[in-house]
Amino acid sequence: MYRRRRLVLLLALLAIVAGVVWLLVAQPWAGAASENPSPQVSQTPDASPTPPATPTATPTAEAVATPAPTPSGTGQPALDPCDDGDVAVEAVTDRSSYAADQQPALTIKLTNTSPADCTLNVGTSGQVFTVTSGSDVWWRSTDCQTESSDMVVTLKAGQSVASASPLVWDRTRSSVDTCDDDTRQRAPGGGASYHLSVQIAGIEAESTAQFLLY
Repeated sequence: MYRRRRLVLLLALLAIVAGVVWLLVAQPWAGAASENPSPQVSQTPDASPTPPATPTATPTAEAVATPAPTPSGTGQPALDPCDDGDVAVEAVTDRSSYAADQQPALTIKLTNTSPADCTLNVGTSGQVFTVTSGSDVWWRSTDCQTESSDMVVTLKAGQSVASASPLVWDRTRSSVDTCDDDTRQRAPGGGASYHLSVQIAGIEAESTAQFLLY
């Protein structure tokens, strides 16, 4: 009788151990977890839901076109180019008369006479200096110009500016055919009268600057 009870207890113990081993090996919850994932914790009423992403439309050719550039960081509309009536151009020489060993230094002066700021290309690509004596054109700055550049600047309303570096005339006659000729004709002195006319960005000075050569 005692042996039989021991045998029943041993069989019961073996059944329990076998069940535990099966649970560890089979893991029946693993499949259920992969098929039915745990739901996400819902947000509290105070949390602001993230708005759904909206698709980005592909821009058309018209949308790609950009307006005139605006000054960096200002958010202001782009300024208009200066018109002929907005800018006063003046021819300037550093002297009114020159001795035989002196060469005239020529300058362009600009004044924005309009009530608004505007932009102007003041680069050498748009500068023209011309020296005449009567109807005779003695020298033109573009005849032998080898390099030119653009420089667009903003002219404030009422602002006056002048060339940073004057252009020096060597008192000889210029021509596109004699740029490398050291024997170019020298302009007469002795008190001869000459006139400087200038233009920049297509805007001409209203008057010339007169000077004398000795």
